[in-house]
Amino acid sequence: MSEPVVLGIETSCDETGVALVRGHRLLANEVASSVAEHVRFGGVVPEVASRAHLQALAPTLARAIEKAELDWSEIDAIAVTAGPGLMGALVVGLSAAKTLALTLHKPLYGVNHLIGHVGVDLLDHGPLPQPALALLVSGGHSSILRVDDLARSVRQIGGTIDDAAGEAYDKVARLLGLPYPGGPVIDARAQLGDPTAIRFPRGLTARHDLERHRFDFSFSGLKTAVARWVELRRRDGLAVPLDDVAASFQEAVADVLSTKAIDACQTFGLTELLLGGGVAANSRLRQLLASRCQEVGVNLRRPRPDLCTDNGAMIAAVGVELVRAGVAPSALDISADPGLPVEVVSL
Repeated sequence: MSEPVVLGIETSCDETGVALVRGHRLLANEVASSVAEHVRFGGVVPEVASRAHLQALAPTLARAIEKAELDWSEIDAIAVTAGPGLMGALVVGLSAAKTLALTLHKPLYGVNHLIGHVGVDLLDHGPLPQPALALLVSGGHSSILRVDDLARSVRQIGGTIDDAAGEAYDKVARLLGLPYPGGPVIDARAQLGDPTAIRFPRGLTARHDLERHRFDFSFSGLKTAVARWVELRRRDGLAVPLDDVAASFQEAVADVLSTKAIDACQTFGLTELLLGGGVAANSRLRQLLASRCQEVGVNLRRPRPDLCTDNGAMIAAVGVELVRAGVAPSALDISADPGLPVEVVSL
């Protein structure tokens, strides 16, 4: 049987992504971002994002098909993000995918955005040994997942109880007067600072927290600690060393994420760890996690940075796995689900 060709559409937030994948080979990956339109607001505005998707989707589809050098008839299935994400943004992509599936007489797969961040690694490193553990770190989610079967069985063993890592980056950048989005900016400033200059707290790592939240994440307290430290400096008329603050904040985030991920690997006896999500492009997290994995004999898989952020390739990659596994296609009347649980791989 020839490898299935899947068209993937991603519109969960502020990136309009369209990709074509044949098996584990990426044929085209086109992304139109509306980030610049949200900068003046300091964050994503749902209505602005939805309108941007409406404008960008058709030309992005056309570029992807041209880049892949495929005819529409050569596509075997359509995969689209069904959730989680912004409702209005999800509806744009889902409506387009339904139209294509109906017009081309191809099966439709409504895919979980979060599982996409796990599946995209297959395009870089091939089949994922299963069971495996995945550390998923994005703008709105910080989760540890047990992946027994990417197409059928993914279980969350730890998650975010307040601010996710990506949210904390954006909020800390704002209080430091740095531009949105905060992740890349803080990462760049951190390269110039001292990560040991300020000892910021590591959330949910105290003994009493570990009893209930051993594999969970909380970055709200860290964000507040940074805000108070900066406020006191300014109150006393002292300059705020932005690079040191950025480096110390980033070290706290990377320390917690890597420590809990390694602990989960050892607790469940798993030697394969996959890092995914937008924050997975962060240089310090990638470096620290790689070092700690090597120390304990865990194999770390990391997609290349441009596949960590939202894109259609991650949705197409999961679509391929669903087709291969013989999972029943989604109905054409499925609805977008902004709060889709991570355990639901497809609708």
